[in-house]
Amino acid sequence: MLNFVICDDNPNILDKFSKILEGIFIKHNYDAQIGLKTTDTDILLDYIDENRTDVLFLDINLKANTSGLEIASKVRERNKNTYFIFTTAHLEYAMMAYKFKTFDYLAKPVTAERLEETVVRLFDDINGLPKKYIKIDNKKTIIDESEIMFIKRDGMKLVFHTKNRDYETYSSFNKIQDLLPSNFIRAHKSYIVNINNIANLDPVSNLIYFSDNSTCDIGPKFKKTLLEEVRNNECSK
Repeated sequence: MLNFVICDDNPNILDKFSKILEGIFIKHNYDAQIGLKTTDTDILLDYIDENRTDVLFLDINLKANTSGLEIASKVRERNKNTYFIFTTAHLEYAMMAYKFKTFDYLAKPVTAERLEETVVRLFDDINGLPKKYIKIDNKKTIIDESEIMFIKRDGMKLVFHTKNRDYETYSSFNKIQDLLPSNFIRAHKSYIVNINNIANLDPVSNLIYFSDNSTCDIGPKFKKTLLEEVRNNECSK
């Protein structure tokens, strides 16, 4: 079990952050726990002296006599293998944080989506199981491609429908088509589908059923190519 520690000088942020993190552990069935959450750097250092700390979320801008970067230096002396993930409202400190072999830094306010993306990458790194991610907008929203059922065109927007939620961005199929992996196939003028997540395909009613029970239409212009790609994908498994 991985042991996570969180240090932030704001108790409200600390509580909210830890609840989101615990939710991520449950959602992905990660073998992990939050061993300590604290606003006190002395308690933090005492805990790390006595307990294995695999991952440390550390606020850079601590309202204390010492900064988060100074604390990081002390922690690194005690533990060479701890993963550092810094949080900060001042991105100019981010480059300074990387000298501590930082895994990531999160700009405050930290969103649940951004935290989840980081934790998923962290476990992939630890487990040696790299995943592929798709960047969908200029806000650096990143989605695990295996989670995407289909991409729907909705006016000026694209809706990325995943197992857990929908992501919207202003873009077009022309802009993203060449950036997508080969398992993303055009199925309709309004849909690009991830054929790896197709649960069933009905060529009579022209409907595709996905593993999360969602559906999308098959357009006559794209039907032949789609069926060939799905057939080839099944044969290669």
